[in-house]
Amino acid sequence: MACGTCSTGKDGQPKGCKNNGTCGTDSCNKLTVFDWLANMSLPDGVEPFNWVEVRFKNGRKHYYKNTENLTLSIGDVVATQAEYGHDVGMVTLTGELVRVQMKRKKISENDPETFKIYRKATQKDIDIWSEARDKEESMKVKARQFAIDLKLQMKISDIEYQGDASKATFYYTAEERVDFRELIKLFAKEFKTRIEMRQVGFRQEASRLGGIGSCGRELCCSTWLTDFRSVSTSAARYQQLSLNPLKLAGQCGKLKCCLNYELDTYLDALKSFPKTEIKLYTEKGTAVCQKTDIFKGHMWYAYEGEWMNWHLITTDQANEIIELNKNRKKPASLEEYAAELIVDTKTEYENVVGQDSLTRFDSPKHRNKRKNNKGNKNKRRRKPQSKKNNAK
Repeated sequence: MACGTCSTGKDGQPKGCKNNGTCGTDSCNKLTVFDWLANMSLPDGVEPFNWVEVRFKNGRKHYYKNTENLTLSIGDVVATQAEYGHDVGMVTLTGELVRVQMKRKKISENDPETFKIYRKATQKDIDIWSEARDKEESMKVKARQFAIDLKLQMKISDIEYQGDASKATFYYTAEERVDFRELIKLFAKEFKTRIEMRQVGFRQEASRLGGIGSCGRELCCSTWLTDFRSVSTSAARYQQLSLNPLKLAGQCGKLKCCLNYELDTYLDALKSFPKTEIKLYTEKGTAVCQKTDIFKGHMWYAYEGEWMNWHLITTDQANEIIELNKNRKKPASLEEYAAELIVDTKTEYENVVGQDSLTRFDSPKHRNKRKNNKGNKNKRRRKPQSKKNNAK
């Protein structure tokens, strides 16, 4: 989605709002919620919901109480209460839909420790906020160098200034526990502000930084995914994917979250499949499962000692043989079941360019001229013979 000002310029190039994620309509930001109740009026005597959703850097959102009864709309820059001082953010949602979001995230309306909105941000607040945001990239370079000099096993991924520039939050990732007390002293001495260190997971780091996945689209964690569930290699095994860490890992270095999307469907489909550990006993021999096809419902078995010869049967046929084995009965062989499946290996390709041949643009071969030349040569050879006959 794009905001209303992201139209095309005069030269045909994208114009863009050039607000770097702070456009007024707030429709080209990460994790944006569409307010489908905005055009609906409240019944008589019902007061509007006095909570507001405010977004900060990299999609961080919090809910604040509008105790001053300010007239706020989506895109307004407001000064909000913080633990120390005040913060500056942008209103992303108002009205009854905020109540729904708070209920979904299990945030109580009667919490006494909730923060409130002070006022709409003044020009002075916005100037201080903008100056602080401009310092973040240069601070990140210095902070990473300090961590390297102290030989700390950590990575500083992002820095976020508070709206009044009184505090800077350093987001970092680490495999193990890190003692960064000396690092905080260097930060406070260099940057001359209150320092807060906050550890985030590798998936949260990828969601904050964003990027393009192997599918060609934006990362799910940075656009719509909010809860990060654990992903195990068993999800790839159930879907019969090759356990290649280069293909299964995302930009965060962990297994891709999309491995969980279709896992439930695969598990439901596998309920009709017999376990691959179960052997099929026939009069010809014992068969072991070699391969399964979840989409077609087929299974391949091979006799012990004849591992090169695979026999294709359906899941219903495999379950039937297992039931016979439970009743201490054995079928003659797997061939009588495999003979019922006629596999058509011929592949028919559709002509996507119509009935024309792919060689229709090639220069035609002049075969007729060659035939004519051969005929003329034969005629020339025959002419002197006819003259000799006439002379005789």
